Amino acid sequence: MTSGLDVLVADLTAIFSNRLQAVVLYGPHAIGPKTGHPMHTFVVVRDVGLADLEAAARRIGTWRQGGLAVPLLMSADEFSSSLDAFPVEIGAILGGYRLLYGTDPFEGVQIDPTDLRRACEVEARGHLLHLREGFIEAAGRPDAVVRLVKASAPALRTVLMTLARLDGATEQTPSAFAASRLGPHHGRTIAGVLSTIDGPLTVVDPARDFEQYLAAASALVSYVDGWAS
Repeated sequence: MTSGLDVLVADLTAIFSNRLQAVVLYGPHAIGPKTGHPMHTFVVVRDVGLADLEAAARRIGTWRQGGLAVPLLMSADEFSSSLDAFPVEIGAILGGYRLLYGTDPFEGVQIDPTDLRRACEVEARGHLLHLREGFIEAAGRPDAVVRLVKASAPALRTVLMTLARLDGATEQTPSAFAASRLGPHHGRTIAGVLSTIDGPLTVVDPARDFEQYLAAASALVSYVDGWAS
């Protein structure tokens, strides 16, 4: 039986022909048991134009039916010059990926820890600002606060996983890393937020619990700000 990944590679080969250089699967599906979340792929091509994007757009329905997220598409030149611009994103891929087609674009690639720390600080500060803005937009509606918390969880997990790599603590889960660096109280709060990635968030008092989330996010900013390379 043809898998969604096989279909994707075949479609990309048809669209780009010899301009297709690599297709990489990354994230949980690349390193562990399959989850209910879409599969994420990274695609490197020699060059890409509007006609290519239009052809890909015609296939997106099929890709989604096959359990795929929209592919992350880059030209080879963009990729080679983006390591300092997207250290968190590329670092996350380096944390676990599988080559599906072509030549491994990540072979020998290393992320500068200084770039990664700076990007983590930007992400952590932006996360806190987003939470504050989102709470105001929720206008006190508990259901909106719950949606905000759930929507924020993947970005929080990415920052924590990146910091764990920087601190040489890749064996720790994001929740365990948060508890060890921010304290058990903030760790429990963050564990509750991250649990919403795979399940619903059930709270008695969203406003009170959100206050604890804000405190944990603020503690994370302080930790990143004080991180020394």
